[in-house]
Order: sequence, then structure tokens, then C-alpha cells
Amino acid sequence: MNTADLGLPVDVPSTALFTDRYEFTMLQAALRGGTAGRRSVFEVFTRRLPEGRRYGVLAGTGRVLDAVENFRFDSGILGFLSDQRIVDETTLNWLADYRFSGDIHGYPEGEVYFPGSPLMRVEGTFGEAVLLETVILSILNHDSAVAAAASRMAVAAGGRPLIEMGARRTHELGAVAAARAAYVGGFATTSDLAAGFRYNIPTVGTSAHAFTLLHDSERDAFTAQVAALGSGTTLLVDTYDVAEAVRTAVEIAGPELGAVRIDSGDLLLLAHRVRQQLDDLGAHQTRIVVTSDLDEYAIASLAAAPVDAYGVGTQLVTGSGHPTCSMVYKLVARAASDDPAAPLVPVAKKSMGGKTSIGGRKWAARRLDAEGVAEAEVVGSGPVPPELADRQLQVELVRAGEVVAREPLDAARDRHTAARAGLPLSATQLSRGEPVLPTEYA
Repeated sequence: MNTADLGLPVDVPSTALFTDRYEFTMLQAALRGGTAGRRSVFEVFTRRLPEGRRYGVLAGTGRVLDAVENFRFDSGILGFLSDQRIVDETTLNWLADYRFSGDIHGYPEGEVYFPGSPLMRVEGTFGEAVLLETVILSILNHDSAVAAAASRMAVAAGGRPLIEMGARRTHELGAVAAARAAYVGGFATTSDLAAGFRYNIPTVGTSAHAFTLLHDSERDAFTAQVAALGSGTTLLVDTYDVAEAVRTAVEIAGPELGAVRIDSGDLLLLAHRVRQQLDDLGAHQTRIVVTSDLDEYAIASLAAAPVDAYGVGTQLVTGSGHPTCSMVYKLVARAASDDPAAPLVPVAKKSMGGKTSIGGRKWAARRLDAEGVAEAEVVGSGPVPPELADRQLQVELVRAGEVVAREPLDAARDRHTAARAGLPLSATQLSRGEPVLPTEYA
């Protein structure tokens, strides 16, 4: 397998140490106690959406599948676990042969979700499944937070293209994952070449103020860029005087100038002035791209402005104020005994403080109203009501350890667009509010 697909350096082929030590503590104790082989069911869900969010967006499923497939313990990792005395010899021998051989079901990537939605269900032995907790949560919490922010920004943009450009605002590997999640959520392109290479996301790029400052004049900088990249390039026009820069840009590139970028100042005012100036100069097809610490609210405020595209960085890759989705990975059922044929027994945490969970392997379906609009997320652990049988949300992802649900990233992107369109119209409001669908337990 190409490890670049995992968002990892080529010298880190395994995801097995993307985990917390306590997973190994539990494994060793379960092996000693004879319960590591007991059939178990874990589920990923969140108890609440981030404050003010109307819906969540599941992203990272494809990366989870890669991570599970690549969860292996090679000699170097086993040596580390031994040298650090993290596990005993019996556990090391068990890990040496580790291959996840269970089943995984879940919401398909790009689908929307709500509190209590069983987003991913991992079934296997306790030992196999418990080790996957941290890496699954790490991926889904990060990617889903970025995708949710991206989705809100896409709604605010009203069909205008969005450019992901947050690579300089986060960890270098996180930037690749964020670009992927942003694409699922509705962004059209990324500035991050690693993301383009690994996930075939279209890439774009302009230039920075440093390029203009390098030259003796702005005219020299524009001339050099147009000579190298052609008149269809995008010129940055706010290094000095915007009006003068626009005039110079059109003189050099002609009315075929591809775009101008504005990265500071009153974007609403400047966009109107620049559009008028471009039209007066005959550059009617020249687009206006705006950047500068945008979020969904700033994008929405520019809805009436003659802006053609938005570039978003910091607020996107940090989840626009909500960098995690608070997803958890909880044991919800386990076999009544070590017998492989033993029935499953629902289990659930009952502690105080709002951290309770509901036991049992669950299904999920989305009920529609008479107009075909979603009206409730229905979650249950018993038989699926006949009227919801064809509205179930979970799909098979891994069967007996083999990935069975790989798909192009564009499929997840298209799925999200369709899922969001199926929600009540109030889902697209940026104002704070409760989840747009209630979660009902059957």
C-alpha cells in the first residue's frame, strides 16, 4: 500500500502507534484475564453538536479505512513497546500477529449527522477493536470539524468557489487532512500540493506580497508574473495602492487578466470599487478573489459584493472555532461469554455528569416528511420499522478485516451536497440554534 495515501511520511508505514498507552494497558489486562477474545461492539457518536451548529458533517471515513488497513506492528514498533516496558512478552507476541479481522459499519463519508448518531460501529474481539479507538477518533474528530466549517462556508458562499489555503496555519500533516475534509465539505480547490498529490484535489496558487516587494516596482513584479504564467494569472493588488495596482495589472496583462486578489482592507468596499474599475478598463471577465481571515460570517457579509471566489485559511483548518466534534468511542455490547456463539449483551456507562451512553448495537435511519424533507434522525437497537427500512444510513465499510467500501473523494463530496439539500431550510442558517433534526430513540 502507498503510505502517502495515509497522510504519513514514507518512513512511517504503520498507524499502530497513533494511539494512547491505555489501549495497551487494557489489552494486556484483558489478555491476562482471558477476555481479550470476547466479541465486542464499539460505536462512535457525539453527545452534542458544537454550540450553535445545526448539523454535523462526517469526514475522514476514507482515512480511517486506510488507517485500519495499515494498523500493523513491525519489528521497530514491537522493539519500542518492549524497550519502554509498555506491554509484557505475552502481549508483544499477540501484537506481532495483529490484523483487524472484524467488521465495520458506519455512515458513509459526507453524510450529515446529529447527536447520538451511530457514526461508526466496530465489531470484533475486544483486543482487536479497543486498539483502534484513538486513531479512529483522531481522524474523525479532526476531519469532521473541518468539513462542518467548510460546509457552512460553502452555504455562505452561495455557489461561489472556495479555495482552501490553511496549510501555513496548522501541522503539515494536519493540513493535508484538512484540505481533504474541506473538499468533502464543499471547497473547490486547495493551495496544498501534498493534498493535491495524495487525493487528486485541484490545486491553485497566486503570489504573496513578498513577490511584489522583491521587485523595484509593482509594475516589474506584475510583468514578471504575467511573462511566466500568462495573462490568465491572478495578481495580488493590495501591496500598495489598490486602484493603481488594478490599473497597472490591466495595462500589463490586458483585459484577459484572469483575476485580482484582495487580501486586506474593507473587502466589501474594495470589491465594489475594483469591479467598477475593471469594467471601466474593459476587463469584464477578470475575476475578484478575496482572502484575509475569512470565516462563514465574513463570507456571508460579502454575499452582495461582486466577489468571484474566496480563499480561506485559519478559520477553516481550526473548525471555525470548533476544532473537534467531541466524538467518543464506546463499548455498547459484548458477548455474554468467551464462546464465539454467545449472544451479545448491551452495556452502557451510567455515570453522572452527562456522560451516559445507550447500550446495544444500533441502526440509524432518517425519517422524511410528506414533502420529502428530513424531519428526524431515528436511532434504535431493535428491529428496524418497515417504513424506515429503505432510509437506513449505515453502510458496510469493512467485512472480516477487508475494506469493501473504497470510493472516490468526489463521491463523498457529492453525497454531502445531497444530504445537506435534504435537510430543512433552517439548517443553512448561520445564526446559533439547536440541531435542525431531533434524534429519536426507537
